[in-house]
Amino acid sequence: MTKAARRLAPIPLLLVLAYAALVAGTPRLSASQVYAGLFGPGSDWLFTLVTQFRLPRLCAALVVGIGLGAAGALLQNLTRNRLASPDVLGINDGALLALALSLMLNPSGLLAPWWCAVAGALITAVFTLLAAGGVGTRGYRVLVVGLGIASLLRAGFDIALATLSIFHATGLYAFSVGSLAGRAWPVVKVASALLGILLTACWVISRALVLLCLHDDSIRGLGVNLGQLRFTVLMLAAALAGVAVGVGGPIGFVALAAPMLAQRLSPDGGIPVWCSASIGAVLVTAADLLGRIAAAPVEVPVGVVSGFLGGPFLLWLLMRPKAYGAG
Repeated sequence: MTKAARRLAPIPLLLVLAYAALVAGTPRLSASQVYAGLFGPGSDWLFTLVTQFRLPRLCAALVVGIGLGAAGALLQNLTRNRLASPDVLGINDGALLALALSLMLNPSGLLAPWWCAVAGALITAVFTLLAAGGVGTRGYRVLVVGLGIASLLRAGFDIALATLSIFHATGLYAFSVGSLAGRAWPVVKVASALLGILLTACWVISRALVLLCLHDDSIRGLGVNLGQLRFTVLMLAAALAGVAVGVGGPIGFVALAAPMLAQRLSPDGGIPVWCSASIGAVLVTAADLLGRIAAAPVEVPVGVVSGFLGGPFLLWLLMRPKAYGAG
């Protein structure tokens, strides 16, 4: 199998999962019913079920998975460390805390505007970088600082949650677990547009990302402003993670696992952002689908499913030789 074919391997699986996401549920639909709901003269309830409930939820899963997969790949390339992810660096917690603070300042709805998560993620990334004094050799410094900041931000979120009314606290807590239930087109469309802009920016700097695998002196020798490149990559990763958290909450494991799986499909070295993004979409779609059907009619949030799968994966990672390295 060629390198290009290996990197495109997640696409067929993603198509199968997308079809299953439209079919599965209560009631279970046939292929003809899904087609009628999307394109044909189906009944009103079929049209509403497919186009207003299941399809936007599927699109939300794709947005969240692509955002987390791409963010994880950027961070692992930046720090040259396979443990780097928005979860570890506190970016997800910063996005969640921003939602809580926004809801405290303007308690007009059940949840704060989703874009507040993007702002919180960006602010957290800048603060983490400043506190760490830079990325550091092989990313150890920023990882350690990120762990401490993540703990502080999580504590801040718990305090904010305790001060909110029971109405807002219940909705925000359910969202903080990680859930795609009830995601509607207005949020999904705007988040998809922002995701497209961020992915375009990733494509623009894709050649520069390859340089991050080199030694710092070699990068500077090529005339590249290393500090500016690292800051740009970090901001892109934080914005991608912020979009994902704003749509689906802090869904763990995906940003950590997707780049590693993508690296296994790219034996020439490095962590391809596009392959990692597609694998992230596969993981989130599969976790959401599993949560919907595993204990039906009860629905298990996608964040719970991903966390259940992520624990054993992280243990496996830590027990492997050279688990903290880049390769």
